[in-house]
Amino acid sequence: MTDAASLPTRQIGPFAVSAIGLGCMNLNHCYPPFPDEAAATRLLNHALDAGVTFLDTAALYGDNENERLLGRAVMHRRAEFTLASKCVLDYADGKRVLDGRPERIKATCEAALARLGTDVIDLYYLHRLDKDVPIEDSVGALAELVAAGKVRTIGLSEMSAATIERAHAVHPIAAVQSEYSLAVRNPEVAVLATCRRLGIAFVPFSPVARGLLAGGVTDGAYEAGDLRYSMPRFVGDRLTRNLDLAGRFAALAQGAGVTPAQLALGWLLAQGDDLIPIPGTRSIAHLDEDLKAATIAFDLATIAAADALFPPNALDGARYSPAAQAQIDTELLPDEELA
Repeated sequence: MTDAASLPTRQIGPFAVSAIGLGCMNLNHCYPPFPDEAAATRLLNHALDAGVTFLDTAALYGDNENERLLGRAVMHRRAEFTLASKCVLDYADGKRVLDGRPERIKATCEAALARLGTDVIDLYYLHRLDKDVPIEDSVGALAELVAAGKVRTIGLSEMSAATIERAHAVHPIAAVQSEYSLAVRNPEVAVLATCRRLGIAFVPFSPVARGLLAGGVTDGAYEAGDLRYSMPRFVGDRLTRNLDLAGRFAALAQGAGVTPAQLALGWLLAQGDDLIPIPGTRSIAHLDEDLKAATIAFDLATIAAADALFPPNALDGARYSPAAQAQIDTELLPDEELA
């Protein structure tokens, strides 16, 4: 177990959080098989014991069940962590919906507070941009929730620099969350620079590229219902080519005396002290492995070598299906594949 006292902290708005947080989605969303509640509860409490002070969930995950899980598993330790959740993406009558209308955001927040068993959410994100609703209206609803004491700070997820600017003009944005890793470099187009200019923390999700950079993907045989089946870069001949690159990355990590996951996280942490990655896992052993990356003194030459392995568009294949990409506002890389 990582010693809690040894985990460095980074800042998100007014909150000092562990330099590596925990994305809770894996516990019942996207990547089956899922642990039973007892195992999930052990992992969440182990994370807190190990010094994690930043937990990330969302209304979408597990059709609201992820928030309920946190409510049952760790809310008795509420003072020990900064709680992040998300709205706009949700389920209605068993179907996934994207709805950024103010009334929907407020209703989702009320339901989330009940599911979580708390009276305030520290960081509440717009999970995606609803292109049918002005961002000013959606952020305005969150600002009203802040004024009402139900939300402490506001975040955005997978949004472009232009959208961030518009949102920040309505109410200060504390954090932007987007997919970012050695293998997914979209935030480098404009979002990272915009966040730094505005004093906004950046929270990379999928920091080990959905397992590709952590030895978690060895072929295209996933469990039924796994999200990666819908992602072109994780199936077929494209995956075969991407696994070759992942193998070279693993060899680099081995030569440096670290695991691939640790090197992937170490690279992210080295990009600036305003980045707080949130890897997800179902395994306590993997959690401890990830957290150790926050205390490893990585050689700068190793970080540079990792960076050189993954220029923009290094992976073969689009990162999302066309339907999922339609809900993404983040800038595309030059010549990025979309199919």
